[in-house]
Amino acid sequence: MQKLKFRDNSHMPILGLGTWKSAPNEVYGAVKEAIKIGYRHIDCAAIYGNEQEVGRAVAECITEGIVTRDDLWITSKLWNNAHGEDHVIPALKKTLSDLQLDYLDLYLIHWPVPVKHDLMMPAKAEDFYSLEDMPLTDTWKGMEAAYNEGLSKNIGVSNFGIEKLQLLLEHASVKPSANQVELHPYLSQNGLVDFCHAHNIFVTAYSPLGSSDRPEGMKPESEPVLLEDPTVNKIADNKGVTPAQILLSWIVGRGISVIPKSVNPGRLKQNLEAATVTLSDEESKAVDALNRNRRYIDGSFWAAEGGPHTIDSLWA
Repeated sequence: MQKLKFRDNSHMPILGLGTWKSAPNEVYGAVKEAIKIGYRHIDCAAIYGNEQEVGRAVAECITEGIVTRDDLWITSKLWNNAHGEDHVIPALKKTLSDLQLDYLDLYLIHWPVPVKHDLMMPAKAEDFYSLEDMPLTDTWKGMEAAYNEGLSKNIGVSNFGIEKLQLLLEHASVKPSANQVELHPYLSQNGLVDFCHAHNIFVTAYSPLGSSDRPEGMKPESEPVLLEDPTVNKIADNKGVTPAQILLSWIVGRGISVIPKSVNPGRLKQNLEAATVTLSDEESKAVDALNRNRRYIDGSFWAAEGGPHTIDSLWA
């Protein structure tokens, strides 16, 4: 499988396993099966509430000799209530304890949306900090401290637009290595991808299949179903593969890492095999043309009435 070489000479497999929305008592089995069939890149986050299960599966795979720690790439993310220079390392140490690890390969600021430290999810405007009161540059200093202590080999961000990335690049002593964002043919993110690649920032795509299993409260009454797109399905039929494999192959072909989630053994295998599917130039261009600038995770849950964050400011 293709790997992306980071600045510290570590290598991230371009296709990994996402663990968002994996239910309790499911993610353990999914991670263990994934590692057994060849996955070496696992994407986690504190807010997913399942890092202890992920850690148990990883630890057992290491103990059983299926992999070594050095074989694996493990990513996790700083939740919104741990923004601020002094809060990053304690949050990261909790994640490391849950995952039964001594270090991460990559640690990301999950969202550029700081909330009060005693909350998990904000409910009203007063639950948020503004970026003036809790600057991203302060949180990044905490990320740099974690990097300097060896708690994570690489540090980066998630859900950051160009303006916020530029801010960090101007002030950081350790530059962000990665930006994880929603990305798929309906949201190709061309400008953001070009900016990241120009600044040696790798891009990772989440919700690459359209996130049809996300919580119902995050879905409008009707929305386009990416996996049912006629162009994608026609290409899949012609190549004798699944629509999901076409979507994943299109992302990999752009030099972007991707983290599809599944707990189904058959789909885990199909998703992994997508890294070997190659699209022709004509097929790639046909998928390129599907862009609608359509987000499935639009961030509206951070735009509390009267609060400091709006959808427009979120994605800047």
